[in-house]
Amino acid sequence: MTQCKNQMNRRACLRSLVGSGAGVVAVAGASLPLGNAFAQDGSPNEATDGATDGATDGTVQPPLDASPVAAAQVDLTVPQTTRWRLGVNIDTPVTITSGLATFPVFMDWPEQKVSVTGRTVDGRVGNVAVRELDGARQVVVAIPRLTSGGTVQVEVEMEVVRQPIVAPTETGDLIVPARLPREMRAYMGNSPMIDATNPAIRALSRELAGDAPESDWEKVRQIYDVVRDKVRYQEGPIRDASDALKTGIGDCEDMTSLFVALCRNAGIPARMVWIPGHCYPEFYLEPKDAKPERGELAGTWYPCQAAGTEQFGGMLESRPVLQKGDRFRVPEQRTPVRYVAEFFRCDRQGSKAPRVEFVRKPV
Repeated sequence: MTQCKNQMNRRACLRSLVGSGAGVVAVAGASLPLGNAFAQDGSPNEATDGATDGATDGTVQPPLDASPVAAAQVDLTVPQTTRWRLGVNIDTPVTITSGLATFPVFMDWPEQKVSVTGRTVDGRVGNVAVRELDGARQVVVAIPRLTSGGTVQVEVEMEVVRQPIVAPTETGDLIVPARLPREMRAYMGNSPMIDATNPAIRALSRELAGDAPESDWEKVRQIYDVVRDKVRYQEGPIRDASDALKTGIGDCEDMTSLFVALCRNAGIPARMVWIPGHCYPEFYLEPKDAKPERGELAGTWYPCQAAGTEQFGGMLESRPVLQKGDRFRVPEQRTPVRYVAEFFRCDRQGSKAPRVEFVRKPV
């Protein structure tokens, strides 16, 4: 029996960094917080723009993401509503067993609300469930056995309403938390490709600290300006944050990584935000005299545009947020991953591989 593993990669700004899968995730009996979106018997109920086809060798071609809203005549100062179709389609020339497919889906954030408008489960699916990660949400599809010539289709249609984020006008009382809440610790230190402890990054951080403004907001702004000054936008192979600093070139992902690394060196929580075809960073500050309720955060995550049109503290963007974070723990991966990508694994009886198509496209 041959094992097949496919991992969907990201093209351009969304290149996946996760390795091959390992281990088995239990999905039986899990519930779907999608308005009973899927029937557990696999009956119909009704990623990455454009379909992507797996080659006969079992590889999966990378998807292309694109904005669902035309570039011309879009007023980003008002809420933007988009509809998306996300899912996985599988057909196989050989019998497969122990199949497992996962794909990320949109979720609610302060700036966006998500609703499920349709779903499809077709074929011999053992179970479909939703897995909540810290900062991401996945649909998990279990396929116990699919005989030669069999097909599986699991798709969900979502409507996303995204609100514009306006930068605050009064920022003098916004500070770095004196004591980080437990949930903020995930946004400090190193992450995959964010080598915050690299000597070159630490040296630059010390240099900035020696000439830092008094206001914490302006300290973050100083980091933002330095990244945009030192790194010229250029697409290419994905780089560590320190490599972008060393070479002086990088794409949106590399520039975002460097910004996040420098913020963390300055004691400022920061993280990556992933949207279709792009990513940008967020940083966390809180009001000086804030007194949060127990279990709640006192501050706010503020976005900025590391690469592209200058935006600092606010974000005018039509594309929905797919996930936030850069150090995810996914059961199929042995080590933390930077981005929660699509994933497929199975055992197959024969040399041919199933064709796997992940879908994330605007409707």
